[in-house]
Amino acid sequence: MAETILIRPNTGERLQRYIRLTKPRVVSLIVFCAVIGMLLATPGVVPLPTILAGTLGIALVAGAAAAVNCLIERKIDAIMARTRGRPLPRGEVDVTETFFVSAVIGSLGLALLHAFVNPLTMWLTLATFIGYAVIYTVILKPLTPQNIVIGGASGAMPPVLGWAAVTGQTPEQAWLLFLIIFVWTPPHFWSLALYRAHEYAEANLPMLPVVHGREYTQRSVFAYTIGLALVTLMPFAIGMSGWFYLAAAAVLNAMFIRHAWRVWRRYSDRIAQKAFRFSIMYLSLLFAALLVDHYLPY
Repeated sequence: MAETILIRPNTGERLQRYIRLTKPRVVSLIVFCAVIGMLLATPGVVPLPTILAGTLGIALVAGAAAAVNCLIERKIDAIMARTRGRPLPRGEVDVTETFFVSAVIGSLGLALLHAFVNPLTMWLTLATFIGYAVIYTVILKPLTPQNIVIGGASGAMPPVLGWAAVTGQTPEQAWLLFLIIFVWTPPHFWSLALYRAHEYAEANLPMLPVVHGREYTQRSVFAYTIGLALVTLMPFAIGMSGWFYLAAAAVLNAMFIRHAWRVWRRYSDRIAQKAFRFSIMYLSLLFAALLVDHYLPY
């Protein structure tokens, strides 16, 4: 009679599973926006210890929040094609492991921020963790189609965290960066929700296209994109940036509006996918333009 041989994953494989729990692609965008906030916070050079400790601390807490999100939504993730390959639905890690990993890396991140950055950044980062892992994931997402609008506040915090890490303050310029990401989030996420609407319906999640239909969501994507274009002019209007940023923002906004118009008037799943992918590049390039402009000798 043949024996069943159980092959345990090696240390490298287990580490890869834990890393996937933290949604590294999402965390990388969070860290990017936080670093932009750090660099924009001062006309001079940001101290290297602040950048290193601030970046690592924010990344660890963001990863912990992502792991908690995966833990809470593991049954929903198993239903949806986009998420069923994650470690928890596949049984590659269990609930206890996920909770332990989240607690360890989250605590380490907060400790780094408190010890090597400043208490304000630590408390703001903790509030962001609670906003995403608890308020958005547990309360808003299963209850209201406006979940991504309200919950977007947590996702918009990274540049504020970065600014606070360098100056110990959160002035209006930091909150303007917050506002840009806050208004960017709905057209970004609803573009995804449009071509994944059937999956959200199967998971019984009240996303906007499930509750109000595709046409309403298409109009909302376009309306928020117009609003975003107006908001992104504000750094120039208040003297936070110069002509280079204004030109870059104008080009990027024209491109995003074109994508949003196509989502509204010429919808197909492929068009929505293109809009979703472009929205990620849009935010990265917009913030990069702010950074370049910051260092230009006007």
